[in-house]
Amino acid sequence: MNRIRVLELGWEFPPMVNGGLGVACLGLSRALSSKVDLRVIVPKSDPQTHYQGFQLTGLNNVSLEEVENIERKYAYESFSIVERAPVALDPYTTIEGGQDRVVFTKEGKIAFAKTSREDLGLFQSSEGLYAGDLARKVIQFSKIAAKLALKQEFDLVHAHDWLTFLAGVEIKKATGKPLVVHVHASQFDRAGTEARGWIYDIEKYGMEQADAVIPVSKYTGTIISGHYAINPKKIFPVHNGADPVCAYRGKKKFPEKLVLFLGRLTAQKGPEFFLQIAAKVLEETDNVRFVMAGTGEKLRQLIETGAFKGVGDRFHFTGFLDKKRVNELLSITDVYCMPSVSEPFGLSALEAAQFNIPAVISKQSGVAEVMKGALKADFWDVNMMARQIVSLITDDKLYEQVVRQSAADIQASTWDAAADKVIKVYNKVLHRE
Repeated sequence: MNRIRVLELGWEFPPMVNGGLGVACLGLSRALSSKVDLRVIVPKSDPQTHYQGFQLTGLNNVSLEEVENIERKYAYESFSIVERAPVALDPYTTIEGGQDRVVFTKEGKIAFAKTSREDLGLFQSSEGLYAGDLARKVIQFSKIAAKLALKQEFDLVHAHDWLTFLAGVEIKKATGKPLVVHVHASQFDRAGTEARGWIYDIEKYGMEQADAVIPVSKYTGTIISGHYAINPKKIFPVHNGADPVCAYRGKKKFPEKLVLFLGRLTAQKGPEFFLQIAAKVLEETDNVRFVMAGTGEKLRQLIETGAFKGVGDRFHFTGFLDKKRVNELLSITDVYCMPSVSEPFGLSALEAAQFNIPAVISKQSGVAEVMKGALKADFWDVNMMARQIVSLITDDKLYEQVVRQSAADIQASTWDAAADKVIKVYNKVLHRE
């Protein structure tokens, strides 16, 4: 049987953007590339970086002339459904935009279909992909990526997260090829049960139009079927993998045990709960320090709250860390804590397990389905999480038991295994089963 030809749409991609979405897309792309013919289109790619096995195209490296040659014979369709969008969005906060709106009318469709030098310049500037007018970037990516797709031969489209869903739908409408959408995180995770707005609408529209939906966990699958009312028969959960690392053990500059929180400091990740957990652990033992690695909207508030609770001398904020420094921190960590309110997967828990670090994680996470040996509690049960951390740092037998089970858990959590499951979804939508 011929290899499946896949056109993949991503938003982040290392080394240009190293967020969790980009890391996951790269890991899966590398694994897929040995099993399918793969072409990836993203907003920004490093022209000096070439990945073996698949072709990567960043809109920052595409010329206006190339786009103009395609759009002379292109009829733009799907954005008649986009009536208005907030001009200021941040997918990592719970509030969308301001009052200013961009309105797309049916009368403006012909003019809107054309790509200008300014449109393409959105992806050629030094501005971050999430900075500025994100709504416009999402729409322009959809327009330009759809036109580039017309030059390609492919069997299906695979779109990662809401930022690429409009592009995926447009390509499906233009070519008739099946669409698979991959949900790494949802607006429900970021904003809770009241999640609505432009991002939510795009997520729902993309999943409705898709032939198959791949959430990164069964947990996220239940949100997609329940909160977004998507047919469960087209939802196929596939857990993330983890890239292999050369784990090592570093030397701490202090004698106490180190408990680590690693992630964006947003409501979704539960950093306030970590602070409460720290205070409760310190009531039981002073042989412990807490590190919160990451940055985000909650940073200032957390620093002030930490000082108020009296844990300041045992609580450290690192700010943003690159991958090398994250690994250095993991090498001296004794316990990993992930009290996420809603975590589609939680790749950092797998990464901690690679460094033989036992984890205390939220039951409201996808990785809880994989990490059978980790200690688990509801995100709000700070008393339980505190007791679990105290147990780990005082009971050597329990510590070794959790580490041993976690090592076994991650053996099956590879990108190669994830790619095999994704290909089964491809075969289903292509009716090759």
